[in-house]
Amino acid sequence: MAILVTGSAGFIGFHLSRRLLERGDEVVGLDDLNAYYDPTLKAARLAILEQHPAYRHARLDLADRPGVAALFAGVKPEAVVNLAAQAGVRYSLENPAAYVDSNVVGFLNVLEGCRAVQPRHLVYASTSSVYGANGKLPFSVHDGANHPITLYAATKLANEAMAHSYSHLFGFPSTGFRFFTVYGPWGRPDMALFKFTQAILAGQPIDVYGEGRMQRDFTFVADIVDGLLAAIDRPAQVNADWDPLKPDPATSGVAPWRVLNLGNSQRVELMAYIQVLEQKLGRKAKLNLLPMQPGDVARTEADVEATRAALDYAPSTPIEVGIGAFVDWYLDYYGR
Repeated sequence: MAILVTGSAGFIGFHLSRRLLERGDEVVGLDDLNAYYDPTLKAARLAILEQHPAYRHARLDLADRPGVAALFAGVKPEAVVNLAAQAGVRYSLENPAAYVDSNVVGFLNVLEGCRAVQPRHLVYASTSSVYGANGKLPFSVHDGANHPITLYAATKLANEAMAHSYSHLFGFPSTGFRFFTVYGPWGRPDMALFKFTQAILAGQPIDVYGEGRMQRDFTFVADIVDGLLAAIDRPAQVNADWDPLKPDPATSGVAPWRVLNLGNSQRVELMAYIQVLEQKLGRKAKLNLLPMQPGDVARTEADVEATRAALDYAPSTPIEVGIGAFVDWYLDYYGR
């Protein structure tokens, strides 16, 4: 298939694009290589993709409405995977406009492109952050997610609602994935694992929020990509059993639309995560214990039963293996 992947030089987009190329798809990547984090890392990912003859790249801002429309018209993708976004929970407190421009305006441009070309499936990134103030664990897509506590989460929840309206009005299937704390090789420098590794190797203290007691559903990037690949090939459908008097928030009776969790389906305390990293690096971390930050939640855990039923999804990477893979990549890439 000809597949359009936005954010293809980003962390998850790079891994997905590479897997799609390996299985024989044609990939058109969209990424503007902005400076939210080190553009040289994005350029290095892109250089690997561009070695493949079935990859084409469009250096384009997703908020560029005419540019995105022209790209869709020229490519006519059979499937679209939207991973481009302004990421980061804490940064949304500093620069909220960036989140509206990229995550709302940019996503609208993707939806308009899909409206024009009618792909077999639109798959897009949401986030576990949409669960916000919901304290029921594990987080289930069948429970409400109506109380986001950061603007980042609010823009992603808006994406889910926008996709539903377009799938209803214009008929193309859409699947939104709520990602749970993704980590792995080629990860983002603003993520905890990258920051921790960098600081430990430099002999500097690491900032540990929530005094290390926070729990996260850490999910290895290869498991995330497995879910994305499965979804691309299995478009969402209208739920024939949907009851408008007891509406399931994860599916729809009026649109080929759904939202699913992608997580490892288990909680790991942050301090335990750090201890595995120490073992893999062979060094002890100097800890700067801090309180939780605005926008943080104490615990996350994905209920992936709906994902398993829809896609035969089975995350399989323990943190010992995943952190080891990250450390091996980091030491090789940065030559330490």
